[in-house]
Amino acid sequence: MVGRELGRVFDEVPELYDRVRPGYPDELFADLAAVGGIDGRSSVLEVGCGTGQATVPLAALASAVTAVEPGPGMAALARRRVAALGNVGVGKVDVELATFEDWDDRGRRFDALVAATSWHWVDPAVRWRRAHEVLRPDGRLAVLGHVVVRRPGEPEAYAETADLHERFAPGNPGWGHPPLEDEARAGADGWGLPDGPGDLFGPPDVRWYPAVQWFDGAGFADLLRSLSLYRELDPDVREPLLEAIAERIRTELGDRIARRYLAVLRVARRTG
Repeated sequence: MVGRELGRVFDEVPELYDRVRPGYPDELFADLAAVGGIDGRSSVLEVGCGTGQATVPLAALASAVTAVEPGPGMAALARRRVAALGNVGVGKVDVELATFEDWDDRGRRFDALVAATSWHWVDPAVRWRRAHEVLRPDGRLAVLGHVVVRRPGEPEAYAETADLHERFAPGNPGWGHPPLEDEARAGADGWGLPDGPGDLFGPPDVRWYPAVQWFDGAGFADLLRSLSLYRELDPDVREPLLEAIAERIRTELGDRIARRYLAVLRVARRTG
């Protein structure tokens, strides 16, 4: 299971995903408005809106948001979240069911394209060119994400459960320890992806925002249930692994573990 198919596993657990996944700080959206030129006159295309975690703050910035989401369950939750906003102080929001690759733009062009924890799921052969096509000449591309990091001397979940990962799902190349915060900042210049847009967009303005979530054992297991690395495991492997991880956190770590992030904003201007 790879690429677009793996990205859609989140639609199996939309409510769980919405409950446990980290959002983005207000400071990030304030910077997005300033650097991305988004204001009450702007039209925004959001690619992969998920459950609408970023859609709501975008609606508070722009006059109109078109949110594209391939998962029916995720899109339905995003629509409910947007409907709860009412019509005061927010822009018009439409949630359209499609992948970005197959989405019919119907000739529409936008002032900004925003992708929050979704850009890596879009086909690399399509994403940059398609983004360039649907943006107006002075449009901006904004890619939001999270990088998991650790602090020296603080218990880190993967390190504390490495033996359990190897016992239940041995040899998985995805297991690994998060970098230190300074290492993450130093190693994620540019777009933070193996590919780039070439000359379609200028160099990105990159900004970082430290954040943390605290979990008990059961909560941390639920977080892992929302991650693609664990969702692609057979349930007969995944569930015993996550139960063992939750028990380890309860009994040996005081039922409290940190998940530290750097939220990251990358914004660049369309060229040509």
